[in-house]
Amino acid sequence: MNSEKQLFTVSIYTENSVGLLNRISAIFQRRHINIESINTSASEIEGVSRWTIVVEVTEDQIQKIIGQIEKQIDVIRAYYHTDEETIYQESCLFKIKSDLFFEDLNIQKIIKENNVHIVTVDREFFVLEKSGRRSEIETLHQQLKPFGIMQFVRSARIAVTRDPLNITPILKTFQAIS
Repeated sequence: MNSEKQLFTVSIYTENSVGLLNRISAIFQRRHINIESINTSASEIEGVSRWTIVVEVTEDQIQKIIGQIEKQIDVIRAYYHTDEETIYQESCLFKIKSDLFFEDLNIQKIIKENNVHIVTVDREFFVLEKSGRRSEIETLHQQLKPFGIMQFVRSARIAVTRDPLNITPILKTFQAIS
């Protein structure tokens, strides 16, 4: 068993239920584990939500956490994966003063080199969007920082596994009995 801390992506399939966020976050809180990122969305099966949670813990800790999560009434199934076992992305938006967009060629160079999308250009500001790994977003943030970022927001991680999860038959069974 690996006792070294590492990032794990937790995938949880649940029924849509009020209060489940509190119960799941309490599992991490009781163990004094910080949630790095959390996202909830629709899954591949109607009526089933998929949660993606990123935490930095040991493998022993994550196994215990998964066991506790699966004990929750509204949880259908929970899994954990390393970064190598997943394909993941985050997204971010930067709001920067408009005059820089037109007057500073360095910003245009940064946009081009980082494959950044221009979301909107306004008289007062422009908004850039970047999707990628957290390290790419952090690098872009450092490059744009000297220009004065007016606003910045980053999404939670979204992820799919490299190998099949074999969750679809379980979810279809769930859907048939709901």
